[in-house]
Amino acid sequence: MADDETQIRELIERWTQAVRVGDLPAVLADHAEDIVMYDVPPPYQGVEGIEAYERSWPDFFRWQASGATFELASLDITAGDTVAYAHALLRCGTPADLAKRPEFLLRLTLGLRKEGGSWVVAHEHHSFPDDNGAGEREESEREVRALHRRWFEATAAKDLDGLMEPIAPAVVSYEHEQPLEYVGRDQVREVCARGLDASGGTVTWEVPDLAVVVRDDLAVSWGLNRMTAQQEDGTTSESWSRGTRVFHRTDHGWEMVHQHVSFPLDLETGLARTDLMPTRAH
Repeated sequence: MADDETQIRELIERWTQAVRVGDLPAVLADHAEDIVMYDVPPPYQGVEGIEAYERSWPDFFRWQASGATFELASLDITAGDTVAYAHALLRCGTPADLAKRPEFLLRLTLGLRKEGGSWVVAHEHHSFPDDNGAGEREESEREVRALHRRWFEATAAKDLDGLMEPIAPAVVSYEHEQPLEYVGRDQVREVCARGLDASGGTVTWEVPDLAVVVRDDLAVSWGLNRMTAQQEDGTTSESWSRGTRVFHRTDHGWEMVHQHVSFPLDLETGLARTDLMPTRAH
């Protein structure tokens, strides 16, 4: 006869398989009538009794049917003569969720007791770690940084449509030259077109020390803009300016709603200093 740890391991593996295929009777098997479960969704005081436990599963099965997975990643068991406990980590999420955050696993703790010589689950506790949205913010920051890289590539390719793609229709941009503000995508497009046409050769733009902060559906980026332009005589001019950009996440992705670029001002002459370089090496 299999020892207690083996019996419990087989019980948990059967339960996991039943959850994965949405087999409710098999999910309920090997569970005590007075089971208490603390689940991820409400009610926060948990569910008590096998009937309440049964009612908790259909919503999960409907979500899982969209393509989510539920499988053991690790399992540890400690068994006594009449009581035992197990703790496990499970991959629980859609393929996209797990690809983005493979370390974000479901935690599971089970308390078991023997009834009539067989092990039954008397308590379940499921939880995800609470990272206060840190994982989502990290993903959003990666998206905003990727948006900048697409901008830099579009600049080098002189791809005006590519530059304009993530700019909101009602954008407000404070540019280097007059007027004080450019309102709307059409006005900003004209500014970008002039910048790309200013040189017959290659134009590049980068922000070597780009900073990005994201909270919910808003993001802000800032840094020193390094612009280069190939001149007719074969030389390359270089200039640096300051840039701050504000983004809003929409159904179409992140869009820039505001931009502020500027050159430092020489207080003695009242002229913009376009010849300054960062003091740090880049």
